[in-house]
Amino acid sequence: MRFVVYGAGAVGGVIGARLFQQGHDVTLIARGAQYEAVRDRGLRLDTPEESVTLPVPVVDRPSKVTFQPDDVVLLAMKTQDTLPALAELAAVAPPYIVVACAQNGVENERLALRRFARVYGICVLLPSAFSEPGVVEAYLAPQTGSLDVGRYPAGTDGPAESLAAAFAGATFASKARPDIMRYKYGKLVSNLNNAVEVVIGPGEQGADIERLAREEGEACLRAAGIDAAAGVAIVSRIRPIRGRERGGGSSYQSLRRGTGSIETDYLNGEIVLLGREHGVPTPVNDLLRRLANRMAHEGLQPGLMTPEEFLAALDGPAPG
Repeated sequence: MRFVVYGAGAVGGVIGARLFQQGHDVTLIARGAQYEAVRDRGLRLDTPEESVTLPVPVVDRPSKVTFQPDDVVLLAMKTQDTLPALAELAAVAPPYIVVACAQNGVENERLALRRFARVYGICVLLPSAFSEPGVVEAYLAPQTGSLDVGRYPAGTDGPAESLAAAFAGATFASKARPDIMRYKYGKLVSNLNNAVEVVIGPGEQGADIERLAREEGEACLRAAGIDAAAGVAIVSRIRPIRGRERGGGSSYQSLRRGTGSIETDYLNGEIVLLGREHGVPTPVNDLLRRLANRMAHEGLQPGLMTPEEFLAALDGPAPG
């Protein structure tokens, strides 16, 4: 099979690089400066153990790919960018092509299934970073991360087993799981901390707020009757690259790069949605969602307020 990695940032770039290293046929779809850098200089993968530049083929839009029946499209953009990306893909790719969502949250698979019949979820546990155009970083080694996969909404089949085997052969832990969304909901709960890193800053200072956000999330999942796997998180130690520690998660990185948008509506916002549907209060996640969105829109850097200021703001409107 050929892997078409649609969204070659931190996660997509690392997955594409590792698959390419193991001899898989890989094409990246990237935009802007990332596309130009990979096109002109190749994709550089930095890990705690190596730095290697790979001549991975890259295009700047799906229409530049001649899709084949056995292609696998790995979606790796942020959820707020999924809908327009799928529209571009559906205009040129056959409707029976395999589409696998290597993305956080639980909304991407539903969006993809409206357009493609064979959709797969991937539970991504991959501490990575996109530091500069043409360079992606993976902070675990020798195992790069975990990429469990399953058919959406449930089940396993030949493509799921083939994907898991390809990932397992490319330095990832990977299993084909019939209940993949159970693991993605578990990852969703752990991702509620992404907005805490944005609003409060990374590290232990936001631990109490993270705990409150997770408690709300778990209460909403229980009320909705959603079974989420417990303890879905990286257990290996994240190691520095060239003496540099990983600064924060994907939302933190988006804010630092000034992208203008953030994934919070599909992480903390998913909990807010469930809370509103099932009558569960979610003040912590809603305030995190609102503040993180405003920070992204206004181009602010992480660390808007102290934990004490955040907790005080829970009794009133978000500071404006």
